[in-house]
Amino acid sequence: MANKISDEVMDYVGILAKLELSGQEKEAAKKDMEKMLDYIDTLNELDTSGVEPMSHVLPVQNVFREDVVTNGDNKEETLGNAPLRKDDYFEVPKTIG
Repeated sequence: MANKISDEVMDYVGILAKLELSGQEKEAAKKDMEKMLDYIDTLNELDTSGVEPMSHVLPVQNVFREDVVTNGDNKEETLGNAPLRKDDYFEVPKTIG
């Protein structure tokens, strides 16, 4: 297999990714990209003729539900902890002049 990536391709990828790579970094990135392409070639050799295409590994189901209150607002219990209270609200010191 041994995919070869040219210096021109590496320069172009650097431009697209907005990277400034030294010569040594370019060579390391080139080797990494070649390994990735080789791995993809290996995966392409697999027989997937009996495998149905899918978009998710796990089954996807609708998680939407009706918005129903089940525990009430507990307003009095919540406001019972307030150091200061004004009607049905917490009263706090003014922070902006």
